[in-house]
Amino acid sequence: MIGMAIAVLATILGPRVAAAGIVWILVAMVVGASIGLYAARIVKMTQMPELVALMHSLVGLAAMLVGFANYIDPAAAAGLSGAERTIHELEIYVGILIGAVTFSGSIVAFGKLSGKIGGKPLLLPARHWINLLGLLVVIWFGRSFLHAGSVGDGMTALVVMTVIALLFGIHMVMAIGGADMPVVISMLNSYSGWAAAATGFMLSNDLLIVTGALVGSSGAILSYIMCNAMNRNFVSVIAGGFGTGGGTPTPKGGAAEPAGEVVAISAADTAELLREAKSVIIVPGYGMAVAQAQHTVFEITKHLRDKGVNVRFGIHPVAGRMPGHMNVLLAEAKVPYDIVMEMDELNEDFPDTDVAMVIGANDIVNPAAQEDPGSPIAGMPVLEVWRAKTSIVMKRSMASGYAGVDNPLFYKDNNRMLFGDAKKMLDEVLVALKA
Repeated sequence: MIGMAIAVLATILGPRVAAAGIVWILVAMVVGASIGLYAARIVKMTQMPELVALMHSLVGLAAMLVGFANYIDPAAAAGLSGAERTIHELEIYVGILIGAVTFSGSIVAFGKLSGKIGGKPLLLPARHWINLLGLLVVIWFGRSFLHAGSVGDGMTALVVMTVIALLFGIHMVMAIGGADMPVVISMLNSYSGWAAAATGFMLSNDLLIVTGALVGSSGAILSYIMCNAMNRNFVSVIAGGFGTGGGTPTPKGGAAEPAGEVVAISAADTAELLREAKSVIIVPGYGMAVAQAQHTVFEITKHLRDKGVNVRFGIHPVAGRMPGHMNVLLAEAKVPYDIVMEMDELNEDFPDTDVAMVIGANDIVNPAAQEDPGSPIAGMPVLEVWRAKTSIVMKRSMASGYAGVDNPLFYKDNNRMLFGDAKKMLDEVLVALKA
């Protein structure tokens, strides 16, 4: 925030802004700040992923608008000729291209994360050939743009490219299934950084170039780390196709059908298991976020720790709908950070754990990833909660997770299902614990 404040002040007070223009800039800042403040005040923690996606779309839109304005403005290219002018126009073309992909892709991501668009991937016939054809058309019109004799001629190529880039952004994210949405968020974060960097080149603004490159590179690294955590290839994520609509049953065939009997448990019995336990691992998921149960989870954790129980939290890299989603929720609830641990730190401890409590997570605790080679998530690293003496899964129903993959964990002999709203059930568990 301090860095952005300095950047804005340096820009306004710089030599390129006329005194008359400062008033317009201040008006725009007040309007934008008011909208941002309002959005930040009313947004729920469960809506944070879609808010992030929406903010990324605004970065892409800004890059597009700046690119078009920079191309139309005769003063922007004044004094440039030859190679310098070609480089400047190439910066505009690439900046608008990245901005358009970021804008439309982020809008679709917002729709998927907010439930306005289904999580099932849209797989068009010959979709890879369609993407390749779009790329070739963009390159062709890029050549026309660089050789345009006038702004009007160049504008035609620029508009065609922008339309193709917008369609590509939509197609790219629509083809990505629900299971890969956390990767999509970090990927769009990276795109927004590159869009900002491209804008910096257009405006000869070193600050935008540096900050955009930092955001772009860190987002790309985060996407790579998350793909590794899911045992997924980054290119295959972009190509799409993994994951169906959240909460829908998996079609029969392909993966093995879960076998066994589901054993339900009450809040009072759950409290009794926790009371008798010496070691507890809690695995939070998106269901905890939806129910806003993190504060009750903290109260239960505090009560158990006061009784000498070793309580820890296991965080999967892609738990929730965006990177760090669970960490943010637990931090908000004041859960001590030293007991919030990564998947790799805890997986070996499950056999020595009395109770593994899964709160609204599904795909990240699915043993099919290890036990069923035919499963869509085969090979994906998961939290091995089924190795604990007793596992308790909190869910509203037996519906599959966001990836649309059935979970054999529910049918294991040592597993118990606590059905209902996570907040309501945990409140009952807390009351029973204190009784």
